[in-house]
Amino acid sequence: MADWRLFNQENYLKDQRLKFQSFVIEHESWDHDHCSFCFARISPYDIEVAYCTEDGHHWICPDCYEDFKDQFNWTLIKE
Repeated sequence: MADWRLFNQENYLKDQRLKFQSFVIEHESWDHDHCSFCFARISPYDIEVAYCTEDGHHWICPDCYEDFKDQFNWTLIKE
């Protein structure tokens, strides 16, 4: 059975280097982001700490990280 959270993320998340960090509001018009898999809200008021790509464009909640880390071959960056 296919996982409902998978929809071509391989095209942009396969083999990515990820950081585990807090989501920080950088300006008023962008106060949250969403997990690239389950769409959970990532913000200082919801899931505060999650994984993101080096460029900060894609976020992954801790649950989805655990579920897909091997399949997507992610490398965790230590800061």
